[in-house]
Amino acid sequence: MGIHNSLAVGIAAAFASVAIGAGWQVATRLGTTTSLQPVDLALLRYCIPAILLAPIWWRVRPIPANVDRRVLLAMLIGGGLPFGLLGMVGAQFAPVAHMGALLPGAMPLFVALLAAIVLGERFSVARLAGFMLILLGIAAIGARALLVRDDGAWRGDLLFLSAAFVWAIYTIAFRRSGMTPWQSSAIICLWSALFVMPLWLLSGPERVLAAPVADLVLQFIMQGIVAGVAGLWLYALAVAGIGPSRAAAIGALVPVLSAVGGAVLLGEFPDLPVMAGVVLTVCGVFLASGVLALRRAG
Repeated sequence: MGIHNSLAVGIAAAFASVAIGAGWQVATRLGTTTSLQPVDLALLRYCIPAILLAPIWWRVRPIPANVDRRVLLAMLIGGGLPFGLLGMVGAQFAPVAHMGALLPGAMPLFVALLAAIVLGERFSVARLAGFMLILLGIAAIGARALLVRDDGAWRGDLLFLSAAFVWAIYTIAFRRSGMTPWQSSAIICLWSALFVMPLWLLSGPERVLAAPVADLVLQFIMQGIVAGVAGLWLYALAVAGIGPSRAAAIGALVPVLSAVGGAVLLGEFPDLPVMAGVVLTVCGVFLASGVLALRRAG
């Protein structure tokens, strides 16, 4: 009974993190194309959670004694400031649909590769077929950026792929760390806040002071609370409950919500290749998430 409860919690956490991930992408695209810069968003993304989660990182210490230093460093790089800046800078160049496809869409492929190498994980034929469909979906959605380079979207796409790779590193490192989701979130936000503060001061804080209040309130909520606290914790909870590959595969549903959010809120309507890519990605998620295997086991 406990195992089934753990699976149910993990699956629910994964789908909740999907909704948060899509909302974060839309908010990030909006912020970086209006009044704020990536470093401004990163300040909110990590400093606010670092303050809210202070009791946790104070209790476990900024460098937990029972966590391998190499694993901790991989978590900080993959889930912290480097990941955030790669995604936020990429949002300056490419539409939300690209971000939704290439960031969470590519992540299952990177996670599967790392899980096979580091954890010795093996995949069924159905899950391998799912990864192939996700890859085809990514190719379809990113086709325009590869063929039409004059709009600069290809730069954002490369940054999104880089962010997907480092997040895959975090996914594997967290699984090996033995930390709880709250501990992981607190430590990552603390160290990311310490590094982003000097970057923000050097970049010039006057942008934040001159930004519209509505923009700041939106980003405060989405970056600092929804994504910074709830999103990271829910994703870690999903990884703990259903494993890194399945959590990452379910996360590939983000392209659907991101494409819809970009169309409705930002007027970035996807074309036919993007729509085809979304369908392929969703089908790939169904197979790669291991849903068929879980049904047979049940």
